[in-house]
Amino acid sequence: MKKSLLLQVVMLLLVSAFAKAQSEQLARNYADQGEYQKAIISYKKALVKQRGNSVLLAGLIKSYQQLEQYNKAEEVISQNLKTTRDKGFLLVELGYNHQLQAQDSIARSYYDQVIEGVAQGTMNPYRAARTLQQHSLLEEAVRTYEVGMESNPNSNFNIQLAKLYGELGEVQKMFDAYLNLINRSGKYVQVAQRNFSIYINDDPLNDANIIFRKTLLKRLQSEQNVLYNDLLSWLFIQQKQYNKAFAQEKAIYRRTDGRYEGLENLADIAIEEGELEDAREILLFLKENIANEDVKLEAEQKLIKIDIASASTVDAQEAIKNRYEAILDEYGQTPFTIPLQIDYAHYLAFNMEQPDAAITYLKKSLKSPLRRFDEARLKMELADVLVLKEKFNQALIYYSQIQNKIKNNVISQEARFKVAQTSYYKADFDWAEAQLNVLKAGATQLIANDALELLLVIRDNSMDDSLQTALKKYATASLRAYQNKTEEAIALYDDILEVHKGEKIEDEALLSQAKLLEAKKDFKKAEKNYLTIIEYYSDGVLADDAYYRLARLYEGPLNQPEKAKNNYERIIFDLADSIYYVEAQKRFRNLRGDAIN
Repeated sequence: MKKSLLLQVVMLLLVSAFAKAQSEQLARNYADQGEYQKAIISYKKALVKQRGNSVLLAGLIKSYQQLEQYNKAEEVISQNLKTTRDKGFLLVELGYNHQLQAQDSIARSYYDQVIEGVAQGTMNPYRAARTLQQHSLLEEAVRTYEVGMESNPNSNFNIQLAKLYGELGEVQKMFDAYLNLINRSGKYVQVAQRNFSIYINDDPLNDANIIFRKTLLKRLQSEQNVLYNDLLSWLFIQQKQYNKAFAQEKAIYRRTDGRYEGLENLADIAIEEGELEDAREILLFLKENIANEDVKLEAEQKLIKIDIASASTVDAQEAIKNRYEAILDEYGQTPFTIPLQIDYAHYLAFNMEQPDAAITYLKKSLKSPLRRFDEARLKMELADVLVLKEKFNQALIYYSQIQNKIKNNVISQEARFKVAQTSYYKADFDWAEAQLNVLKAGATQLIANDALELLLVIRDNSMDDSLQTALKKYATASLRAYQNKTEEAIALYDDILEVHKGEKIEDEALLSQAKLLEAKKDFKKAEKNYLTIIEYYSDGVLADDAYYRLARLYEGPLNQPEKAKNNYERIIFDLADSIYYVEAQKRFRNLRGDAIN
């Protein structure tokens, strides 16, 4: 009996809640459609059951105002003022009702009355301020929140104030409000940084950047809070001033008894941005100051990779080989050094053109007792070197072993993609397509994107050419690029562009060749390729790639910022679904020198 009665009560409550929700929705729908008379009837019906509901009241008042029935709106407000304890939001509504009638002085008196009530603690600052915001009375909303915090020091409206200050263009106050907020709770740091990014860009002379830097430095003078060092480091990273960010990260390291994660992240960012000397300085600091052997070894690995980028002589290459061998002798062939072993083998094969030595070394490493993921990584590198030597079938065996041993993992997805890629290199396009079909839906986003890109190349260039002549040439050119045989690859692309001019493969060949030309710093020829794609394939899937890469060329090495802006603009206005859309917007605004909001 008790269970049955309880069930009946629950059902009644659910039915009642559903009916109320339906009633509110009906009234809102009428209002949204501009049928305010019907909306008024629905709001009134809903208020019979939900007397005093502020959302319904606001809807009813607005409906009367839309019909310019201001007296009726005032009547509703006045009636509810008699029965409502928290009168703040209704007084705002009353003031706004007068404002709509151009009775600004009367409206002002009501807004002042609300702020006075908040100061005395008789009115809810949040509800009043929210109502003011809804009527775009931002300055009044700010004052309400400020008075609310003054009258009750335990209240915290910093996040609301920060957003309002931003909307009003009071950037200094906005920064202060967010800093006050994250001082109270570190969980708001990322929220604050996202909002800072609206105003801060990569120009150190941008007004918002200058204000933020000065605000942080001033606070650091009065309180040695490592939070401000963190934010200064973040600011300098946005400005691509990695040496200045490094100074802040060193200060953090010293003030926190050895927190080094920011230094590692900063080194990675500097490497990614091509600022290798800044990265070198950071990595040397890590290597010399951090006791953790993992950190030391990883720093050493990255330092060697930086040196590889500039090792142009045989002696320099031999010196790097010797460094790898010295570190491996010091630390030994252990699970701890697996990443270093892989780097060493890769260097032998791809940089020193000693693939046989790399194969021998990797096979020896595989004889040691290994965890299955370490074994998979070593086999992946071994297979990659076998592809370099065009021993495709042997490579496919190792990739397949990884897939079979480690299932449902990123490394197995990567192995499947390399099976497809290797099959593509050897012109087994059917098997490559079968593997790519699996990956395009079920893999991680990055692998899925790569899979879809290669799949489209195969499909687009197989439909009209049963012999796949052009596709086979294109696959061979891709293999030569993989093998670092850049000149051969460029020559093969030239052959495709001459013999297969006007065929579907042309835009693919132009784009792939342009990327190699950029790597050779032959920027004018790369520019020509991108312009050709834009001229003849502006409606193709590679158009956004061409516009974006051309814009980056103009922004960077070709130093033609107006042309860069024009190409970013084409993505923004004509290719809104492009993966480059957000970055194009950001770079366009920076080039245009947008002022702070």
